[in-house]
Amino acid sequence: MDLKIAVLTFERNRDAAKKVAAHLSGDVVLYEKGIFKDIFSKYNVVVALFATGIAVREIAPYLGSKWDDPALVVVDSGLNFAIPVLGGHHGGNETVRRLSEIGVIPVITTATEVHQKPSVEGIADKLNCVVKNKKSTIAVNSALLDGDVDVLEISGPKIIVVDEDVSVLVKRKDGQKISVDQSDERDKKNRGFA
Repeated sequence: MDLKIAVLTFERNRDAAKKVAAHLSGDVVLYEKGIFKDIFSKYNVVVALFATGIAVREIAPYLGSKWDDPALVVVDSGLNFAIPVLGGHHGGNETVRRLSEIGVIPVITTATEVHQKPSVEGIADKLNCVVKNKKSTIAVNSALLDGDVDVLEISGPKIIVVDEDVSVLVKRKDGQKISVDQSDERDKKNRGFA
C-alpha cells in the first residue's frame, strides 16, 4: 500500500514530528484550527502527534466513511505509543507497525489483527484487488474471526450472483491501482450503459 502521510503537530513537538516524518517519508504539518479540513483530501494517513481528544474533536465534522477517510493515527508527544484511531485496515495499522521500528509501541485494536486473522481489506491488498461491495466486509471479517473463509478465484467472462455476506474483489489490471468508481465505470461500459 503506497501511503501519503501527514505528521500533524504543534510547534513545540516539531523535532519529534520530524523524526516520525523522516521514518515514514511523510510531511510535517503544523497544527492550526481547521487543519483537518485541508489535509483530509491530500493524505491517506494523518499522524497526529498530540492528544487523542484534540484529534477526535477536530476530525469529527469531516468524517464520511472508512473507505474514503484517511487513516488517523495518534502518537503521544513522547513517542511512546501509536494508536490507529481510524482506518486500521486502510493504512493505520501499517503505519503504527512502521513506527515500532523507531521504538514507538503500536496499540492495535482491529479485531482481525488482534486475533491474528486476515481481513477482507488485507486479502484484497495482497491480491492487488479492490473490494467491490464494501458493506460485505462486516459479515466476512466477522466470519474470518470465527474460522476460515474460502477465497475463490473465478476467471471470466462470467456472471456472479452472491449473497450480501460475500465480498467481491476486483483485480487491478497490470498492477495499476483502480478505485471502485473506476471499476463501476468499467462495468457500465461492459454492460452498454456508458
